[in-house]
Amino acid sequence: MRLLHTMLRVKDLNLALDFFVAKLGLKERSRRDFSEGRFTLVFLSAETGGAEIELTHNWDQTEPYSSGRFFGHIAFEVDDIYSFCVDLEEKGVNILRPPRDGHMAFVKSPDGHSIELLQKGPSLPPQEPWLSRKNHGEW
Repeated sequence: MRLLHTMLRVKDLNLALDFFVAKLGLKERSRRDFSEGRFTLVFLSAETGGAEIELTHNWDQTEPYSSGRFFGHIAFEVDDIYSFCVDLEEKGVNILRPPRDGHMAFVKSPDGHSIELLQKGPSLPPQEPWLSRKNHGEW
């Protein structure tokens, strides 16, 4: 068995793509509009042939989807958690759970999906400014 994809419903497709593509660095692999059903599916992944995220945009959705942690989170492995978090902050993304341990951080997508970032390989040595940063919000 292998993971194929995780589906996330998004209210604003452009805002979601800005987060997942422009900020997190995923690549759009395919897109399909279903005019009869009034929705769009966009598949994203970090690498060709890897597991994908399916963004489902229902064209007539005007209210935010109810949020909750019922789905858990999506996890991505990164080469350098500290520099990745600095880059995200420079792009306007709030680091809700800073990588104090040199291993793990959490952010949220514009629709409130929890995204876990994990350091590739062993944890990096703890360092400032992350070491003294507190969690904020829900993640």
